[in-house]
Amino acid sequence: MERTRSEILPGVWLSHLRSDKFKTACLSLNLLTQLKRETAAMNALIPYVLRRGTTAYGDMEALSARMDELYGTAIEPVVRRIGEIQCLGFYASVPEGEFLPGKKDVLRPAVELLGQMLLSPNTRGGLLLPQYVDSEREKLLEMIRSRINEKRGYALFRCVEEMCCYEDFAVSRLGGEAEAEAINYKKLTRQYRSLLQTCPIEIFYCGRESVKKVTAVLRDALVTLPRGEIDYEIGTDLRMNALEDQPRFVKEEMDVTQAKLVIGWRLGDCMEDPDQAALNVFNCVFGSGSTSKLFLNVREKLQLCYYAGSLVDTQKGLMLVSSGIEQEQFEPARDEIFAQLEAMRRGEISDEELQSAKAGVASDLRGLMDSQGELEGFTLSQTLAGLDYGPMELASLVEDVTKEDVVGIAESVDCDLIYLLCPNGEGEEEEDNDADA
Repeated sequence: MERTRSEILPGVWLSHLRSDKFKTACLSLNLLTQLKRETAAMNALIPYVLRRGTTAYGDMEALSARMDELYGTAIEPVVRRIGEIQCLGFYASVPEGEFLPGKKDVLRPAVELLGQMLLSPNTRGGLLLPQYVDSEREKLLEMIRSRINEKRGYALFRCVEEMCCYEDFAVSRLGGEAEAEAINYKKLTRQYRSLLQTCPIEIFYCGRESVKKVTAVLRDALVTLPRGEIDYEIGTDLRMNALEDQPRFVKEEMDVTQAKLVIGWRLGDCMEDPDQAALNVFNCVFGSGSTSKLFLNVREKLQLCYYAGSLVDTQKGLMLVSSGIEQEQFEPARDEIFAQLEAMRRGEISDEELQSAKAGVASDLRGLMDSQGELEGFTLSQTLAGLDYGPMELASLVEDVTKEDVVGIAESVDCDLIYLLCPNGEGEEEEDNDADA
């Protein structure tokens, strides 16, 4: 796929991937802003309110009918956190004209509709409709509150929240409950108008149309976009080392039957010049997948946990290990997780382990080319990291990673926090004991 990136309007950038592989085109529009506790919930709410209706299509029923007329075009809100940047906007799937009756081109009307959602919401007196704001605020609160229902994800969230308590990264993509409860239609309208004027905008397109045509369609749809002083000073604060000399420990009790152990590391000095390929291979050798040290030793050989896996956030420079355990196995499981990392620091990585990890990572990266959604997320993340190579190029770099590269990362990481969510004696919930990280 041929990829180009260009500024099509002030502070509006288009990443264009020309491809004949899919029967639908994918297009996303993302407003980028600094993740902050006081505004995160408002920002997260905005695309959901905008999706409720426009001046031309006043409610969701009218919008849905219009998308049906466009042969099943779908435009949905999307809110993400990439590092300490909050990304909010829309993700659209548009049928390719070549496969429609009469080869009808629906890209232009679909992008026009997306532009109307962004720039011409249904308002009264210039303000977002109170009933739409109130309704979507309650749904947002429900999503925030429901986070506790999935204990595995909740434990990961709490580890990050405690580990990064002095950093914006502690804030979730949806913001906090107290801040969401305080939202009203006047405050949200002010925030919406401010974002349109100040946010850099990243647009992604993957489909059959030329960059020239897509650029022209987008410029027409966004011609009324108000722009002021664009805030390019957004980014992610990288902290190399742990907050204290010894790992902090946080223990919480809840009505669960299975304890959750999450350990958080800073990736350390390797983040001064991060090697994305080597970081991915290191993560796979250590704890990601069925050939990793955590899976084969902590889970399979020693049976200290129901699952154990690692994930690396290369934007923020963090590694998290998540494990489901019996509470009495806390110390043995914790110690063995650290022991496996120490083994990597000593260079105890077999050729088979290294090659298996490299093959798995490279295969997963090449597999991204089969999914427009995965490609969109990868491209946005790469853009925010200042990287311009795609999945195929990264896969090639993965194949050149050496054992010494992996050992160097293992030596660099610095444990910051150990989080344990344990039973309070009242739990009755059933747990997912699978082996996935």
